[in-house]
Amino acid sequence: MSNSGDEEITSISPKITGKRERVSIGSLLPPSKLLRSGESTEHIRALAETEETLPPIVVHRETRRVIDGMHRLRAARFRGDELIEVVFVDGSSADVFVLAVELNRAHGLPLTMAERKSAAARIMDSHPHWSDRKIARTTGLAASTIASLRSSSISGTVERRTGQDGRIRPNDGTGGRQRASDLLAQNPNASVREVAKIARISVGTASDVRARLRRGEPAVTARQQAVLKLRPAAATQRTSPDYGRVLQSLRKDPSLRFTDVGRRLLRLLDGAAPGSVEQIAQIADSVPEHCRIVVVDMARECAAAWQHLADQLAGRDTA
Repeated sequence: MSNSGDEEITSISPKITGKRERVSIGSLLPPSKLLRSGESTEHIRALAETEETLPPIVVHRETRRVIDGMHRLRAARFRGDELIEVVFVDGSSADVFVLAVELNRAHGLPLTMAERKSAAARIMDSHPHWSDRKIARTTGLAASTIASLRSSSISGTVERRTGQDGRIRPNDGTGGRQRASDLLAQNPNASVREVAKIARISVGTASDVRARLRRGEPAVTARQQAVLKLRPAAATQRTSPDYGRVLQSLRKDPSLRFTDVGRRLLRLLDGAAPGSVEQIAQIADSVPEHCRIVVVDMARECAAAWQHLADQLAGRDTA
């Protein structure tokens, strides 16, 4: 028997062991989050009648739900088979859904445009730090389509995103450019590498900032300035006036009130209550210059910790 199907599957994700196992068809469950709106009876019959060896289906080990291969599973049932070859995979429900999309693109019945957009929306919600190009490559959509979908989703707003190469980059370069401008104003002879390291931007961006300043141009590009003008309104929308009410409701939840971890979470949420745009601006203006970089680093560490918690909760398997 050829293992080419195994090699194709394991090349997509290192989480797949590639070891085939024969399991009872009755022990498997359908996906909790469907990629497509329905199944193709014609495709199921074609698979049931083929004499070719089909690749094993991929199953989430913890939940026994099918990640990839529902049509192959239906075809096996149609033939009256009791066992089917599977490859198990471990991971959260969010990562498993991404894997399902990747496997479908590799060898599954192609998704419609609407189904791919729906999949992209789910991935943006569970992986908001992913870049448009990374999600586009996963779903088979254009990066411009992902950008359009993200612009209509509040959940798509994050400070940093992970690119196709796995490197984490700032989603918005205005802050880094402004820091570089301030550093060059204080020390015009600083090297671009030094500026890049302190401002947390690329050497290329630091070099561009220096060149723009020497030409008498602002460090922030015209496009970025246009985005900044729209930011106050967007920030106001993200600061929910219901935060206090929601927190009060959580305080009444027995599962939080009467557990050590729950009470700790409530204290953290109470201390992290967001202020208004004006309040945050007032705090920023009052921070002494000699404390600015330290406060920036601490604020970012806090934001990263909360983002990590949000990602873990969003990716928790609810099946």
